[in-house]
Amino acid sequence: MSPNSKLAHWVVWGGLAVVILAIVFAFVREQSGEPKTHLAKPELPVLSQLSDFRLTNQLANPVGLGNFKGKVWFADIIFTRCAGPCPAMTRRMAELKEHFVGEPDVVFATLTTDPDHDTPEIMHRFAKRFGAFHEEDRRQEDHRWQFLTGSKQEIVRLAVDGMKLIAREKSPGEQASPDDLFIHATLFVVIDRQGRLRGVLESMEDGWKEKAIALATKLLNE
Repeated sequence: MSPNSKLAHWVVWGGLAVVILAIVFAFVREQSGEPKTHLAKPELPVLSQLSDFRLTNQLANPVGLGNFKGKVWFADIIFTRCAGPCPAMTRRMAELKEHFVGEPDVVFATLTTDPDHDTPEIMHRFAKRFGAFHEEDRRQEDHRWQFLTGSKQEIVRLAVDGMKLIAREKSPGEQASPDDLFIHATLFVVIDRQGRLRGVLESMEDGWKEKAIALATKLLNE
């Protein structure tokens, strides 16, 4: 083979090698780069914006939206005379509180559908009975988990209008027992740091805890 032929031969193969290396490099960079937009997990929607409210907690202290500023919080609605799901819901919320015990930016709120009966003292007894907190938690009661009572109008505005929870008083003909007083949601809702409703989950279904933790974690990382 002549010197010129050899030179042409190496030029051709050298060029091919450069092209192949460029293709491999581009492929590796593509695979190791940021995920494609269409594969990214969707953001949680904003379902509603809560307006300020004025309620009273289990320690008879006033509570408003400002108490939750900068926090991710779970909320539900129960009544203390409930013979149905309310105790189980409260125990499950207590499980979430225990999971996030080292995360001060996750807090909790429980509203009552029965404010005429559920005074702060009664709410406090109910909370302790079903594992919401213990005596050693007393210094944290006022900010980690609020059990809220107050006027029916204010509760409806927060729970129904803001959190989109169902809460309705039963007529006497609908009641199966003297304590069968209300129809209410068994949902946990999740509120973000700006006071916006961002997630809803069924507290009584399988996998509820994993879903709740995932929702809160996503909002903490926003």
